[in-house]
Amino acid sequence: MTRTGSAPAVPVPVPATGAAAAGGARTARPWMDPRDLWTEALAGILARPVRSALTTLGTVLGITTLVITIGVASTAGNQIVGRFDALTATSVAVKVPAAPPGENGDGPLVRWSGTDAVRRLAGVESVAALADSAETNSVQVRSNDVNAPGDASGQTLAVVAASDGLPAAVRGTMTAGRFYDTGNIDRRDQVAVLGDQAAKLLGISRVEDAPAVFFQGQSYTVIGILGGIKRERRLSTAVILPPTVAADRLALRDVDLVLVNTAMGAARQVARQAPIALAPGHQDSLGVEAPPDLSKARDGVQSDVNGLFLVLGLVSLVVGAIGIANVTLVTVMERVGEIGLRRALGASRRQVAGQFLLESTTIGLLGGIVGAAAGITIVVCVAVVKQWTPVLDLGLAFGAPLAGALVGLLAGLYPSLRAARMEPVDALRAPS
Repeated sequence: MTRTGSAPAVPVPVPATGAAAAGGARTARPWMDPRDLWTEALAGILARPVRSALTTLGTVLGITTLVITIGVASTAGNQIVGRFDALTATSVAVKVPAAPPGENGDGPLVRWSGTDAVRRLAGVESVAALADSAETNSVQVRSNDVNAPGDASGQTLAVVAASDGLPAAVRGTMTAGRFYDTGNIDRRDQVAVLGDQAAKLLGISRVEDAPAVFFQGQSYTVIGILGGIKRERRLSTAVILPPTVAADRLALRDVDLVLVNTAMGAARQVARQAPIALAPGHQDSLGVEAPPDLSKARDGVQSDVNGLFLVLGLVSLVVGAIGIANVTLVTVMERVGEIGLRRALGASRRQVAGQFLLESTTIGLLGGIVGAAAGITIVVCVAVVKQWTPVLDLGLAFGAPLAGALVGLLAGLYPSLRAARMEPVDALRAPS
């Protein structure tokens, strides 16, 4: 049956449920292109470029301060550690210059036996003498005397003469065999000791079967291999001969370097006494390399520490100046109406600029006073906790407020000039 005279049925929307509802909500939600979002953010930043620049500069200086603090502290720490390493050094080297012909008619400037006199000095732990020349720095050395085609057993090595105390003087160890002794030196035995790298180049790793090396028509029995050399590392690629044999076969007669190892703290004293023991009456002709003086090292460490904290303090001042400038600029922007009213009542540009400049200077002065007081208190507290003697620079304590005022003055220059450049009409029209 059909009813007449009634209103047509209107469909009633049924709220969607479940996933359909969620899908419908997501479809109706407005969506903004990331490029439009970036454009809006950039427009907001560029609307107040100076304030944005100051705010960004504060972040930049904060990160810069972090990097500088870590980097400068590490650099200064390394420098300070290096100075202490120099203080703990126990190595002394005496260089013997080549005497002109005829100057020392009674013999060489330093004799091989001079190491015995140095060894008797207080604080000396080991000593050795060395001799080499330009002619023996590049010698063709072979591990056999057969010249076969394609044979690669020959190497160009340095040949040096050394006294029997060389292993201890260079802080090395015998990795194979032994070092020659005074008996080998006195008998003029044609023996040799190879540096570990020289032995590797010549293919010699063992000395039990008495291998030999050949150069300049002579053979030398290898009795040991010296490795782990800490001083004069060039000796690791050298052939080392007894001084008597080197004098007879290679004309290496004159000592040109004396290596001395001392006990801790004795290096400076030994450095003064060793030339006298080696060449009495001619000690001024010898050159000495020794660790630095304790007083100079102390001054160097103090200078490094002061420089470190001076850099950190200057960076902190710059960060504070940026903060004052930023706050002053914000204050100027918030007081545009006040500035317009003062200008309309007859205040000059100079008076407006002076007002804000005085405000920033006062902020800096107060910060300097509070900072100096807080700094002195912290220094004293740290000294008490660490049981140190506090050392305070009164000049710095009294100068800190003036430095703070100067920082505030410089930081307020731009905001003050900006306030002074405002026209009264434009300032009064600006929203408060």
